[in-house]
Amino acid sequence: MSIEQVDTLIVGAGLSGIGSAVHLRQGLPQQSVLILEARERLGGTWDLFRYPGIRSDSDMHTLGYSFKPWTGAKAIADGPSILQYVQETAQEFGVLPLIRFGHKVLSADWDSAAARWRVAVKRLADDAVLQVQCRFLLMCSGYYNYAHGYTPALPGMDSFKGKVVHPQHWPQDLDYRGQQVVVIGSGATAMTLVPEMAKLAAHVTLLQRSPTYVVARPSRDAIADGLRRLLPAKIAFALTRWKNVLTGLFYFTLARRKPDLAKARILQGAAQALPAGYPVDPHFTPSYKPWDQRICLLPDGDLFGAISQGRARMVTDTIEMIEPQGLRLHSGELLPADVIVTATGLDLLGFGGMHIAVDGIALKVAECLSYKGMMLNGVPNFAYVFGYTNASWTLKSDLTGQYVLRLLRHMRSHGLDSAVPQLNDSTVQPESWVDFSSGYFQRAMDRFPKQGSKKPWRLYQNYVRDLLTLRWSALEDGVLQFGKAPPSAQ
Repeated sequence: MSIEQVDTLIVGAGLSGIGSAVHLRQGLPQQSVLILEARERLGGTWDLFRYPGIRSDSDMHTLGYSFKPWTGAKAIADGPSILQYVQETAQEFGVLPLIRFGHKVLSADWDSAAARWRVAVKRLADDAVLQVQCRFLLMCSGYYNYAHGYTPALPGMDSFKGKVVHPQHWPQDLDYRGQQVVVIGSGATAMTLVPEMAKLAAHVTLLQRSPTYVVARPSRDAIADGLRRLLPAKIAFALTRWKNVLTGLFYFTLARRKPDLAKARILQGAAQALPAGYPVDPHFTPSYKPWDQRICLLPDGDLFGAISQGRARMVTDTIEMIEPQGLRLHSGELLPADVIVTATGLDLLGFGGMHIAVDGIALKVAECLSYKGMMLNGVPNFAYVFGYTNASWTLKSDLTGQYVLRLLRHMRSHGLDSAVPQLNDSTVQPESWVDFSSGYFQRAMDRFPKQGSKKPWRLYQNYVRDLLTLRWSALEDGVLQFGKAPPSAQ
């Protein structure tokens, strides 16, 4: 069996994989890049999720790539527009020929003697297992299970006479016109579904066990529109991007330092947008502090509008039992339903679920420390993309791709074959991977690495700080160790 050789192997052809491939192809055109994608189409999240109203909860001036200005009318864009943007990027920058669809990575084993990753790949068309060797492995597979979402056990669900749908597997032929719909959940997916489904359904109820902070923002960015009329697209995009980055950092810092003030402002905004007397507490008043979980963004206040028009309502309660005609709550109320949507979250999956080993020894990911939020201690020539929890995913994705490019250039110019973060500071204490209390994160912390108590092992969720660290700081920092392969492996 022939073994394919490649310089850099990227796993995943979503937003991160396409962006990283562009950085590498433009910055190191002499090195080969291969992208393996288990699905038959590129786009990742933006191709997988097809529920009504699917959209970003980050503005496109930060979710878009730094090298390709977003020129769409709406700053808060719908899923199909984002997918088209990713497809255009892959086409425009020559990335499409690098993608091999229908190929799922099963395992990767680093061979120190050869300074290579030995990667086992299943070709899904015929279940054949192929071998690929690469010098550097870049994981852009996201962080959740594409096979299924998370649905808690709901007693009596088998007795329900209507339809039950999870947003991750939305049936395109689902007809809910004139139907009573109950959406279970309190995150961004639920907040997106309710106003969109309310346009056709008889009525939509959002049933949540506990509330989430929500803020309304215009779907269009007036400053971006003005800058585009006055300046070239790239300059207008860059200025808008920085405006939004700094604005986001300001509000995040305010929430951390003065949580009571931030909470008061958020609740005041909700009260002003809702009908007079509508109960902000309990429906929009969480028990946690702002940004302990991600804040939900309502473009043009669409959820508030649906509630004000009587097409939707909020119910904060827990489920006693699913009955044939609806949901019985612990309060005793029966919510009638023809369709139940379980917008109950994601099932997180690290590194696409693949088995990772170093010189034949299985890697215990949960025991690893994350170096600069993108590499693992003791694991050579390996990086992964994970975006911000308090800002756009692509901000960190772009920085990671640029850092990997810097690293590979450095290794090439100095004749180096390996780069591995090594923990050599006994004062660094392991901490939870992310400081985030959302249930879908907390359920999966044993599947992900830890962060450390101080840099470069700590995650700061701060784009400006990461920009300085990943783009400008020295690569040879005493933690990242470089090496050369034995002469026989050259």
